[in-house]
Amino acid sequence: MRIANLSGRLVLITEEGTAVDVENASGAVFSADPQAVYARWAEFRAWAADADLPPGTTFDATDLGSPAPAPRQVLAIGLNYRDHASESGFTAPEGLPPVFTKFATSITGPVTDVVLPTGGHTDWEIELVAVIGAHAHHVDQADAWSHVAGLAVGQDLSERIVQLAGPAPQFSLGKSFPGFAPIGPWLVTPDGFEDPDDLELRTTINGEEVQKGRTRDLIFSVPALIAGLSAVLPLLPGDVIFTGTPAGVGLGRTPQRWLTTGDVLVSTIEGIGEIRQRFWSAQLSAE
Repeated sequence: MRIANLSGRLVLITEEGTAVDVENASGAVFSADPQAVYARWAEFRAWAADADLPPGTTFDATDLGSPAPAPRQVLAIGLNYRDHASESGFTAPEGLPPVFTKFATSITGPVTDVVLPTGGHTDWEIELVAVIGAHAHHVDQADAWSHVAGLAVGQDLSERIVQLAGPAPQFSLGKSFPGFAPIGPWLVTPDGFEDPDDLELRTTINGEEVQKGRTRDLIFSVPALIAGLSAVLPLLPGDVIFTGTPAGVGLGRTPQRWLTTGDVLVSTIEGIGEIRQRFWSAQLSAE
């Protein structure tokens, strides 16, 4: 099953790629608010499995928003692929990898224009995003997938100057400029994959491949992350987890490379789809 946020309304995406408005199709049993569905996720899944849906309507990808537009918690994971840890100059973590947040105001939909911070070094990081569908606290790894509503494509865009400024790094601030957390194009439930633990990720800039990896290479898989995180804090329905990025980011290149005005960043995950960002300087965006 795929759900999406179409112009601020919760929709089901059909096999034909059309959208069915959930509030209308359910006779207002479920709200149009995309974020509200996670609080009733089990009930919604049961309804959607048997619903006699009306024909869907076509839509433009630019009208899609994040499938989880207003989570109460956003948890982001660093150094969760060994090759990325190495290119960043770190050894792979032995325990739970570094955890930080991307503030919720940075969340956007899948097709966006992003203004580059003035004087910054903006980097790309494709990530599998997991959205929580059931309250999770002290969850066993073996049971963790049952707490996941679904998976989406995300970009953990990062302004490296702010992120790495001393005396202590500012990971959350450097990764939370407006538009720095695009998520989409929709949410795919775990049963929509042959193996949700082994998906290919791929990033291109202006058609040039810069990242390629598989989620089977995560140091902490999605279930392991949920178990580790929920051992410390409750994960709430609708919470978002950015699970980490594979190698190929601009910071780890020689010479280092940063996103510039006019660049088009396309991030694709097998079985989900793609998100697309175009970048502009602050001066050009104001003209």
